[in-house]
Amino acid sequence: LVSSKMLFVFAFQTGHTTGPSLNNDKLYQFAYSAEVYVDRVKASLQKSAGYRISSGVDVNLLWRNPDNDDDQLIKVMIRDVQVENVNERPAAKNIFKGKSTEKIIGKEYLAALQRPIVLELVRGKVKNFYSYENEPGFTQNIKRGLASLFQLQLYSGAAREVDISGNCNTTYHVRQDQVTKIKALDSCEIENQGFTSHNQILGVTTKATSATIYVLEDSFIKSVKAEENYVFLLNSRRKTGAKIVSKQRLELKSVQAGPGLIAGKQVASVIKTLDSSYVAVTLVAEPAKAECRKCPSLSEHWQSIREYMYPEKLSNAEAARSFLSFIQNIRKATKEEILQIIRSENKELLPQVVDAVASAQTPESLEAILEFLNFKDASTSTLQERFLYACGFASHPSEMLLQSLTDTFKGDVANEEIRETVVIVMGALIRKLCEREGCKLPAVVEAKRLILNRLEKAKKDDNVRMYLLALKNALLPEAIPVLLKYAESGEGPISNLAATALQRYDPSFLTKEVKETMNRIYHQNRKVHEKTVRTTAAAIILNSNPSYMEVKNILLSIGELSLEMNKYMLSMIQDILHFEMPSSKTIRQVLKDMRAYNYDRFSKTGSSSAYSGYITRGPDVSSTYSLDILYSGSGILRRSNMNIHVFDRNAELHASQVVIEAQGLESIIAATPDEGEENLDSFAGMSAILFDVQLRPVTFFQGYGDLMSKMLSATGDPINVVKGLILLTDHSQEIQLQSGPRASTEFLGGLAIDISGGMEFSLWYRESKTNVKNRVAMFIAGNTEVDSFFIKTGMETTLEVETALDFISTVQFSQYPFLVCMQMDRLESPFRRYVTKYESLPSGRRYTAKRGKAELLAGNEFPLHQENSNMCRKVFGAKSDSSSSWF
Repeated sequence: LVSSKMLFVFAFQTGHTTGPSLNNDKLYQFAYSAEVYVDRVKASLQKSAGYRISSGVDVNLLWRNPDNDDDQLIKVMIRDVQVENVNERPAAKNIFKGKSTEKIIGKEYLAALQRPIVLELVRGKVKNFYSYENEPGFTQNIKRGLASLFQLQLYSGAAREVDISGNCNTTYHVRQDQVTKIKALDSCEIENQGFTSHNQILGVTTKATSATIYVLEDSFIKSVKAEENYVFLLNSRRKTGAKIVSKQRLELKSVQAGPGLIAGKQVASVIKTLDSSYVAVTLVAEPAKAECRKCPSLSEHWQSIREYMYPEKLSNAEAARSFLSFIQNIRKATKEEILQIIRSENKELLPQVVDAVASAQTPESLEAILEFLNFKDASTSTLQERFLYACGFASHPSEMLLQSLTDTFKGDVANEEIRETVVIVMGALIRKLCEREGCKLPAVVEAKRLILNRLEKAKKDDNVRMYLLALKNALLPEAIPVLLKYAESGEGPISNLAATALQRYDPSFLTKEVKETMNRIYHQNRKVHEKTVRTTAAAIILNSNPSYMEVKNILLSIGELSLEMNKYMLSMIQDILHFEMPSSKTIRQVLKDMRAYNYDRFSKTGSSSAYSGYITRGPDVSSTYSLDILYSGSGILRRSNMNIHVFDRNAELHASQVVIEAQGLESIIAATPDEGEENLDSFAGMSAILFDVQLRPVTFFQGYGDLMSKMLSATGDPINVVKGLILLTDHSQEIQLQSGPRASTEFLGGLAIDISGGMEFSLWYRESKTNVKNRVAMFIAGNTEVDSFFIKTGMETTLEVETALDFISTVQFSQYPFLVCMQMDRLESPFRRYVTKYESLPSGRRYTAKRGKAELLAGNEFPLHQENSNMCRKVFGAKSDSSSSWF
């Protein structure tokens, strides 16, 4: 209250009520500077890239409303403009050396910058901003940045304010002759284009602050210091990032005799008297971006990177780098330019071109690829599949993309596998659009209805499976009752697929009804189920906040199951305890009951197992792997499941899952099938999830005849599951700096990936082997730039790594318990990172400073449980018939 009274007295004594006031017939001469710095987040500004614009600024009062002292017109004129380095540089590294301001900015632009503007200040706020109508956007924005500094209020409090940054929440703190203005930049309403990755872990975090300190003297501004900071952090590696610092300073140098006031009662008449060319324009910045000069065409760019895009080079980081740069250029290209490359390229390179065109996600790229791909022609199915998977991995899919796939599915698709892939990918797009509040978009509503209605009418198992796979991607809450029905009532593979779809839902969606159904499946209350379905049901129960009785009933069932399922369930419980998963507390409570926890129950032998561990543990993100293998009682693989999850404090990404399933193989070795699995057809196949997207499963063989023919002709070569280029991190953001220039930041992360899997089976040696190979090259490129039309300054950051992860399981089933050895190896990986800071003029003169680091990350074999280590020694030991005890 006291400070408010003091302020009122101060305001009254200086002849105004709520805003700063200029004296009549005076010319206020200020020194003005606007600086821009771009650098790494924690770097000092002394070595940053950037520039400084400095000038004189003349301000004088033109008119004061005779009826309201707080309504004033002031004239602001920039003069004596200089452009220079923001930090001192040797002459050889100074791009401005020997160039006059007129040469740097351009004669016409400099003249435009020095044309005066007029501000109408009402109670300290800019009510109108008068300038010339056809002035270049970038010079107009520099003037807007200066004009915004003259806007302030002389009492503490919050306000919604319009300035160059848009309509923003602003807070003022007033203390005697000092005013501090804090602008909440994240609240500013301004038209900025941009997008970010679908998953937060793959995205970029932006932090922004703005503070301005005013010192007042004799009722007007003595000095202004404004600073705006933007920080961009790659969520997956917060050491990688960039910052932009924008500083403005306005300092009063002298007050001299100036021109007199213009007579008049209305603002409009005064402005007309001053200069009839003046028009009122918005104080909010207008988009102004310099066009690229000497940039290569899309065709020229493709020719420069083409050699790195051959299939045999796809596991190299250079392939991922080229892929990202190609996407950037496609996003600027027309439909005709894109079609020209697609139509002229050979079969070997076309799949990689399709990956990039689909990943660009512009209307032009989508129209071009759909015009090229003919889904009525089965001969181009490889390209169709690459296009569809790139759509599934889309970082910011559009409604137009989903509608295009829906139309394709409803039309004529020659290849049945492609038709299945279309609807599976539609499911992934539905989820991504729904998660961005697009669930009520017409295309999403139509696609959801199509999948659910057609599933309801489906009669053939293949069609049921296709729509269930789509729902496994879509994760619609309204699909849960349908999935429950198929999980409990469907036959083997269908039941298993529905159960694994439910397993992907967040536990918050798993209602009492879901848990009751899973309990009935696990305990076989209504019908006998395959062990793959039962173990999935148990995993769902244990991962969704199970009750004491649910856990107790599961533990009591151990000992009553078949040998391998006993061992598997025991291993699952131990893994939950070892890894401190959420249900571990409840399990520990139950284990205090000796009926649930006793030697007879916990000493069951077998070879099935479940184990989780960390791949990496870091301050930003961590990654875990889980391996579980379930065998039939005869020693033949039933299911092998390998998962990799990446997570931070707020989000999780299912990076990959490779499931190899086999059934009905007991007849080959004259063994007895387990309960409920007596009539299963011979089958082996692989299913994969990649970056939260379920892919179309691959079949190794189906039926006894197919099995025998493939065993006789087997080469042991792995079957490819996924091979291609994937856009992961995709962040683009435009920023309006309050000093006038436009800034942008772009982070792209690309993955060149090759996942293959195989299953070898030897009757002679009574041995089977499954092998999953993951070959990955990743490249991340970030570019943060300030574009002032006459100069660009910025920083490029690159990270690249090449790695391989192999998972091999070997089973010797010549006796029981059979020997099982699991191996998970990561090969040594080259890792390189570089930072390049730059400043460049349109003439081509450029300064760059580059530094980097390359290292070799050691390979390692991931430690699994001790039982596995003991087994591996026996499998690979000189004597495979050791008579010592197995455990």
